[in-house]
Amino acid sequence: MAQQPRAEHPRPQFYREAWINLNGEWEFQFDDADEGESLGWQRGDTELGRRIVVPFAPQSKLSGIGDAGFHDIVWYRRELELPEAFAGKRILLHFGAVDYEASVWVDGTLVARHEGGHTPFRADITDALAAGGGPHRIVVRAADSSRDVTLPRGKQYWKEDSASIFYTRTTGIWQTVWLEAVEATRLDRIRLTPDIDADRIELRSWVKGPLPDGLTLQAVISFEGEPVASDSFSVRRGEETRCIALGDFSDHGLGRWWSPEKPQLYDLALRLVDGDGRTLDEVQSYFGMRKISVESGRLCLNNRPYFMRLVLDQGYFPDGNLTPPSDEAIRRDVELTKEMGFNGARKHQKLEDPRYLYWCDRLGLLVWGEAANAYAYSEEYVGRFTREWQESVERDYNHPCVVAWVPLNESWGVPNIAVDKRQQQHALAMYHLTKSLDATRPVVSNDGWEMVRTDLFNIHDYEWRRDVLQQRYATAESAVAASPAGRVLAVEGFPYEGQPILVTEFGGIAYKKSDWEGWGYSGASSDEDFAKRLDDVISPLAGGVVQGWCYTQLTDVEQEINGLLTYDRQPKLPLETIRAIVEGRYKG
Repeated sequence: MAQQPRAEHPRPQFYREAWINLNGEWEFQFDDADEGESLGWQRGDTELGRRIVVPFAPQSKLSGIGDAGFHDIVWYRRELELPEAFAGKRILLHFGAVDYEASVWVDGTLVARHEGGHTPFRADITDALAAGGGPHRIVVRAADSSRDVTLPRGKQYWKEDSASIFYTRTTGIWQTVWLEAVEATRLDRIRLTPDIDADRIELRSWVKGPLPDGLTLQAVISFEGEPVASDSFSVRRGEETRCIALGDFSDHGLGRWWSPEKPQLYDLALRLVDGDGRTLDEVQSYFGMRKISVESGRLCLNNRPYFMRLVLDQGYFPDGNLTPPSDEAIRRDVELTKEMGFNGARKHQKLEDPRYLYWCDRLGLLVWGEAANAYAYSEEYVGRFTREWQESVERDYNHPCVVAWVPLNESWGVPNIAVDKRQQQHALAMYHLTKSLDATRPVVSNDGWEMVRTDLFNIHDYEWRRDVLQQRYATAESAVAASPAGRVLAVEGFPYEGQPILVTEFGGIAYKKSDWEGWGYSGASSDEDFAKRLDDVISPLAGGVVQGWCYTQLTDVEQEINGLLTYDRQPKLPLETIRAIVEGRYKG
């Protein structure tokens, strides 16, 4: 029997033991004529004609289909037998991500509709399950308008073939599908906010279902297997907030803070107990004690100035497209990033798989959380994007590795922001909305240029001459006065106000080391030339006003050959050489 794809638990920060992974072979069908509903496919009694391997999108090789043509409506079906241990429980059906609009039926009953191609959703399907032990039928219809440039789509191209900076589309299920068995009264979600200055963790908890008398939530916090703090409090409302002290500073302070250099994590065990002492729910989680802030114009991690050496990571794979082929592949990307000397990654135009954030938490890698942007502006786009971005921030809030939010990039979705007041207000709204959802992380309104209100002043600059870069980034005045892409850096009325300056896209040096044909922003002819060109663009950003940078990019992707690694993750230079350049130790 073939090994189940992506069999690992998809949500490590909210783990329950009673769960079933539904990845693997599903029935599948394209519905180019959009006739599935009229034919009654949603009832689940019609066998679909093809087979697909979930969670891989039909455009990918690993799906078993590999058809990158325009098929805007797709259907999935599978049968399910529930184990005896699930009897008498509420059954939750989870989808990690379905691109773009999803409708889900269980035994012919509609249980969920969701819009947004990168964010998770779930449904309590208990009441929809037909009488008897099964088999039960799950049916999914996904609609994804290939040509609609107002959809939040990231790098997915709206033309048939990939070109320029755009890649193969993703339609339908592309992250893990899974079931949980829970009690009627259960933890719905938690929010963890570290406070290193007070040496405490703020725990906000939401409880779903009836609230019986005597209901309590018990929290036990441990570090490296040893309990360090515990608390128990009454649950009288659906939402409760509790601050839990972690002990005196001599034991728990700086020595246990999270950073890329020391990615130390606390484990959190939560038990929801009724008045009779019966455990209704148990959830395992974790958190890191870390702080990201701007102090007197300096970007700080844990109250100390911290230089960010990031790499732009598109998160694409040659066989899975947006879906990593395995958990091992995710971990290896994090390891390679660190082995090359980077302390962070800017996940570009993609809300990444939660397992990636898990490995960044565990192994120690900063992440800038970014959205899959639309390409054009409309009122409908504003609604779509705002809803999905709120869900994105909520999904990833608890990860210590996430240290910045970037809702918009290079005026995508707001192409006329320099002159269009509505688009300026939208970017401002996204900045303030994000700040209202998360007061602990810096927010960038529009990464690269044409910024409005922003916590970090981020510049995209693909200049390749060392002397020009040295002069440009010698002072704040010269950096802010530049217009590297022929675009103003700040929209009129939003001048530079002393924010930390970072160069968050640069480099992009093309170097062909595989069978893939492609392009880059400048070209290298040999290993020695590539190393010199890397040093020429990285070294000038180390000694001036720049407080961090993000090199373009981690890997080649389809027709782009400007990665430090090939598309199949082979280094183009020895990892030690790249690390020396990244860390400013290269002697050439």
